[in-house]
Amino acid sequence: MSSLSPASEVILRHLDHFTDKHVLIAGDLQDTLASQIQAKSVRAFTNQYHQWLPLLKTMEDNAFFGLVADQSFIKYCDTLIYFWPKNKNEATFQLRSLCSNLQVGTDIFIVGENRSGVKSAVELMDGITKLKKVDSARRCSLFFGTQTYQTLFDKNNWWQTYRYDDLTIMSLPGVFSQNALDEGSKLLLSTFDDVMVGDLLDMACGCGVLATVLGKKNPILKLTLSDVNAAAISSSIATLNVNELEGRVIASNVYSAIEETYDWIISNPPFHNGLDTSYQAAEDIIRLAPNYLKKGGKLRIVANAFLPYQDILDNVFGSHEVLASTGKFRVYQATKKN
Repeated sequence: MSSLSPASEVILRHLDHFTDKHVLIAGDLQDTLASQIQAKSVRAFTNQYHQWLPLLKTMEDNAFFGLVADQSFIKYCDTLIYFWPKNKNEATFQLRSLCSNLQVGTDIFIVGENRSGVKSAVELMDGITKLKKVDSARRCSLFFGTQTYQTLFDKNNWWQTYRYDDLTIMSLPGVFSQNALDEGSKLLLSTFDDVMVGDLLDMACGCGVLATVLGKKNPILKLTLSDVNAAAISSSIATLNVNELEGRVIASNVYSAIEETYDWIISNPPFHNGLDTSYQAAEDIIRLAPNYLKKGGKLRIVANAFLPYQDILDNVFGSHEVLASTGKFRVYQATKKN
């Protein structure tokens, strides 16, 4: 992440504004701009674990990862630079949370690519600040306003729930398949007919539905769930709890925080990083899987049929199976040889 995103390059055009400010940078942090801005102080908050790791190296305690930022972390900041994500509900959740702790009079900058829908920030922030567009470049827009009102925020008011297979699924804004189970995950779950035992890792777990369904059907299955998104971590914990299941839920950038080996690794892996298509996470899940599988352990994933994973599976495992296929999705399985 050495190069800056287009949105960060727009912020660079306004550096003079920040020199005497206590700056909080939050939202979809796609680079290390937060460690490069010259100001009285700079803090960074992200709910994406993979975005936090490189910031931690340079900013240490001034970089925070979590679902919501602690009041003590942001209360002295007088300027917010918010990078707009692709999900409007996620942006609403984060901005309402931040503005419940920022003081009236705080300068607020919101920047994002036009294709992300950043222009809707004006309406979203109505009643908190009156935003005006102050710059447009690199197919991005920058809006500015001064906080007029402090918001009220309770994360318990943001839960969405739905039912699947007689289970209750809990989800927060920004989590994949927040309102209903996606077709790819349904296809993946349809391939599990036999009794499962041992240790299971649900990689990129989202709201935890895959591990929850399998854990409920296989009570002796030991569950571990991981994701980079703090909202997904909280959602998975809530989903397990409401369905009276035990499991370990951890933040991990693919396998960065994984130390054990498993009989099963399952995933409906992402193929986007922010707005851009990216196969890196899915390819890393496949390429590194043998290091985290027991002998005879299985990797089972679902992916859009057009995604090029067959060759990677064969190169890593020697072979693979297609367990199910539709016009849009395929379920792949590969086994670690003894």
